[in-house]
Amino acid sequence: QVQLVESGGGLVPAGGSLRLSCKVQGASISGIHMAWYRQRPGAEREWVARISSGRNTYYADFVEGRFTISRDNAKDTVDLQMTSLKDNDSAVYYCNKLPPWTSYWGQGTQVSVSS
Repeated sequence: QVQLVESGGGLVPAGGSLRLSCKVQGASISGIHMAWYRQRPGAEREWVARISSGRNTYYADFVEGRFTISRDNAKDTVDLQMTSLKDNDSAVYYCNKLPPWTSYWGQGTQVSVSS
């Protein structure tokens, strides 16, 4: 059974930075496209960033160059470095493959940005 364990969230001031990490247990991420998603209060879950099995990276338009996604296949981890955080980046952040394992969402990690 696959488990997704996200960590690294917290409360930061606007303009601050956070590094989120995701550990995938029960599966190897080698050869799998991985992504970070987020769900803001009252909104649908949305895609934030993705990294292909070949390490090509893509970002949602709202990222505007502020985030960097990376992966370590040996450790089955996917990270998201976030800088210049804005108050509307406040959300619960999740990692999953792309397309997602619909049965295997983790608990997510809360990011709160204070303005």
